[in-house]
Amino acid sequence: MAEAKTLLDLAREQQDKYRTPIVMGTLDNKWHDLQTPIVGQPGLIELDTPAGWQTYRRSALFLLVTAVSELYPEAEVVAQFTANKGLFCEINAPSWRLNLERTQAIAARMQAIVDEDRPIVKRACPREEAVELFKAHKLVAKAELIAELTQPTVSIYQCGECQDYFYGPMVPHTGLIDRFALDYEAPGVLLRTPDAHSGGQVRAYVPQPKLSHILSEAEEWARILDCQYVTDLNRINRTGEMGEVIRVSEALQEKHIAQIAEHIAGHHHDLRLVLIAGPSSSGKTSFAQRLRIQLRTNGLHPVSISLDDYFKNRRDTPRNAQGEYDYECLEALDTELFNKDMLALMAGQEVTLPLYNFISGEREWHLERTISVGEGQPIIIEGIHGLNEKLSAAVPRANKFKIYVSALTQLNIDAHNRIPTTSARLLRRLVRDYQSRGAHALKTLHQWPAVREGEEKYIFPFQEEADVMFNSALIYELGMLKRYARPLLERVPPDVPEYTEAQFLLNFFQYVDDINCEDDVPNNSILREFIGKSVFFK
Repeated sequence: MAEAKTLLDLAREQQDKYRTPIVMGTLDNKWHDLQTPIVGQPGLIELDTPAGWQTYRRSALFLLVTAVSELYPEAEVVAQFTANKGLFCEINAPSWRLNLERTQAIAARMQAIVDEDRPIVKRACPREEAVELFKAHKLVAKAELIAELTQPTVSIYQCGECQDYFYGPMVPHTGLIDRFALDYEAPGVLLRTPDAHSGGQVRAYVPQPKLSHILSEAEEWARILDCQYVTDLNRINRTGEMGEVIRVSEALQEKHIAQIAEHIAGHHHDLRLVLIAGPSSSGKTSFAQRLRIQLRTNGLHPVSISLDDYFKNRRDTPRNAQGEYDYECLEALDTELFNKDMLALMAGQEVTLPLYNFISGEREWHLERTISVGEGQPIIIEGIHGLNEKLSAAVPRANKFKIYVSALTQLNIDAHNRIPTTSARLLRRLVRDYQSRGAHALKTLHQWPAVREGEEKYIFPFQEEADVMFNSALIYELGMLKRYARPLLERVPPDVPEYTEAQFLLNFFQYVDDINCEDDVPNNSILREFIGKSVFFK
């Protein structure tokens, strides 16, 4: 009997129709490894796509794990977070510390494995056998994770003698992973690979000390809560300790907000303009409200101004390449008027603020919107361009305090499988869009690529302009969001392109238990901005 045809066989037949190598495929609109037998309607995905580059980075991490296991079998690779345009991984060993020489040796072994063009083989492994395999290799979190799954078999990838479990497809052979850089960053390494926005090239190294600091803080918070992996979260949930974790998580955030407010209050004669920016669903609005309250506890009386009201009239708004109005670009805002108004307010003058009418697309002025501010009244501005110096160019830098807010997930699936911050934010947005706007998951998923493109252009390049960064992620939130997001994702029909992303997120939920103690979430929590019943939103 002939062997079943695989997606890899189809890829070899069809490769000349694609500009870049085919690295993964679909069956009935669900993502699959190329080694999967074709059962259902097949499709192919090339490297130069968002999903293709995700597969590439995952495969590069496996390449790193393989190289370390061959050079230093006693060492463990722990994927931590995305920073400095790469993936930061700790490399821990019982008897030595990583250094530049060992990092260079690992990079050389990775390149040698690429040059060998080894196959990366996927095999179906009985779940109990996989648990014992990873226990033997002292990968306890991975063993516990697999033990909690319900399916009888799991997919194990093998490269040489190294075997591992990964959430998501791999490229079929190491020769495809020919673009990477490995930098020594104590106590680990930074693995840099191309991505969907880098034109197929490894991104240049960009120092981001502030982002690295806040990511390290997120890691420390996970240690404080004794919750680094999904299995830890599930254990806490099952033992009835989740209420305590929620309260400590919220207290850690409140403490950080209070520290930011105390700094502003201590320099309020100079820091007149507080600018808050961050990507979609990072919780900027709730953060701004909580900061306002903390500033009041310091004796200040802040004034909040919406940047949306400084949109130009619709007819004057620039258009994007598709001919649609581009409300994301800086040029959609009347920066000249904004700067004029801010300088006037800081000088103690009265200003009538504009009000943008989203129905008519016109700005309006009403006398009741005439305000003035005193010296003890910092002006809080929230908007995606807050970190861009061009927004407030006329205001001296010494009079501005810039805050970057993002949801930087502290929780990992296991040592080699991260929970992407982007996926966590997408789940937040899915739930919020339905809860507050009645928008179904299909609409949110369809809009997400354009949202991400805007973030790459208008937000992420300015991260390091911030005076302080705030991490809005809550370690317990995925189990809470699951209850809301899963039924929305299950309604995405299988005949639309967004179905693949919906299934990827749904499959991820197999690792996370439902968290049902929603009453323990305070009404000023950033999470309430998304699941509802926030004191800041009517």
